[in-house]
Amino acid sequence: MPFVLYLLALAVFAQGTSEFMLSGLVADIADDLHVSIPAAGSLTTAFAAGMIIGAPLMAMLSLRWPRRRALLVFLTAFLLVHVLGAVTTSFGVLLATRVVGALANAGFLAVGLATATALVEPNAKGRATSVLLGGVTLACVAGVPAGALLGQVWGWRAAFWAVAIISVPALLAILRSVPGGAADPAAPSARRELRALRSPRLLVTLLLGTLVNGATFCTFTYLGPLVTGVSGFGTGWVPVLLALFGLGSFLGVTLGGRLADAHPGRLLVIGGVALLLGWVLFALTAGNPVATLVLVLVQGALSFGVGSTLISQALYAAPGAPTLGGGFATAAFNVGAALGPTLGGVAIGAALGYRSALWVSALLVALALVLAGAARLFAVGKAPSAALPRR
Repeated sequence: MPFVLYLLALAVFAQGTSEFMLSGLVADIADDLHVSIPAAGSLTTAFAAGMIIGAPLMAMLSLRWPRRRALLVFLTAFLLVHVLGAVTTSFGVLLATRVVGALANAGFLAVGLATATALVEPNAKGRATSVLLGGVTLACVAGVPAGALLGQVWGWRAAFWAVAIISVPALLAILRSVPGGAADPAAPSARRELRALRSPRLLVTLLLGTLVNGATFCTFTYLGPLVTGVSGFGTGWVPVLLALFGLGSFLGVTLGGRLADAHPGRLLVIGGVALLLGWVLFALTAGNPVATLVLVLVQGALSFGVGSTLISQALYAAPGAPTLGGGFATAAFNVGAALGPTLGGVAIGAALGYRSALWVSALLVALALVLAGAARLFAVGKAPSAALPRR
């Protein structure tokens, strides 16, 4: 893999840290800016909304830009809003920086996916995608716990400063290492890319990604109360288990990337069935601390192994829309990141207990498997392009 892909992953690491770090900073932000905890929690909702809306819009905006310029613009905007967020005393300004930061993050990831897959052989999109998404999983392993620690020692503003500082070397590396030049005059127009997105195979792949990622973030969001209230762990174990889930996700992305290009169908079928069985087993054994430790790692690996493969399959399914394909894949996965916790919250709010989040995750993966099976059956006798998955 070209070294520049790892530099892009550094920027994605900073952005992933920013997206998830507020889970450990909400109380301090609420106290410092004199707002309620739910109001401070809306900062996470604002970021998610910005990612969902911003991914296709920012990708469309950047279509006629050279990719290096687009990456630099998005990463510079991301850096600056975190500096502003670190110094502001206004909750309204902080909320606005989260929206703008999410728009920049979404645009960067969409263009970054297109750039990464353009820098490798046509049959290596899975490995390129796994390198880039490795930055997100490392954010779960190291970035989020580090952000929480910074918040405890020096206050929540230190975490915002850290994200901005981490972005600087990535910005310089992109300026030096990503190929520049003028925009490609033969690049597809927005209209042509949008037409290319009508592929049934792509639409099904995006929906599968939404469901699988919804399952992942449903449990990840409520993992803290689940392991303390059901598995019997003390609160001091929560960061450890979150990091263990992140470690599993990194392993899943890394190993999945090595298989996604050569054996995508086998990986998705076997991985999807194993993911479903894992959620069911986790729900049945959540009261056992040893089983919880094992399954947190395993489910993190399976979730991100299957999820990253679906992203690479979305890019394979949209060869005529490399930038918008990445944008819509980013949006679909963030829809899942919002949908899963919402459904999990409904189940928990209905007095079904924290274990119910695991059953919701199992249900979402089961729906994904049913959809994939139906799409495969419908594709029989149809054009081969409708089949799932395929390089």
